[in-house]
Amino acid sequence: MSRAQRDKGARGENEYAALLSEALGMPIRRKLGQARDGGDDIEVGPFRIEVKRREALRIDAWCEQVEACAGPGQIPVVAYRRNGQEWRVVLRNDDFLRLMRGEL
Repeated sequence: MSRAQRDKGARGENEYAALLSEALGMPIRRKLGQARDGGDDIEVGPFRIEVKRREALRIDAWCEQVEACAGPGQIPVVAYRRNGQEWRVVLRNDDFLRLMRGEL
C-alpha cells in the first residue's frame, strides 16, 4: 500500500469519526495502530467499525475483516465512501433486524 493510499485511508477514518462525533454529540476518535494490528478502525459501544474510503469496492473482504475482530456481543460494521458519494454502512442482517426492533 502506498503512502498516498494510507493517507487517504486515515483521512477517511478521521472524516467518519468526525461525522459520528457530530451525530452522537461525543468525541469519537479513530484507533491508532489498527492498520498494523489488523483490527477495526473505530469502536463505539458495541459497534466495531471498519472504515473504507475507496473507489474499488471489496465489501465481502471488508466484512470478513471486521467480523474477524468483533468479539461476542459486538456488532461488526463497514462504513465506506467512494469519491463524490455519501457514506454508506453495511452490517449483518441479524444485527440490522435487532436495530429495527429497538433491541440494540
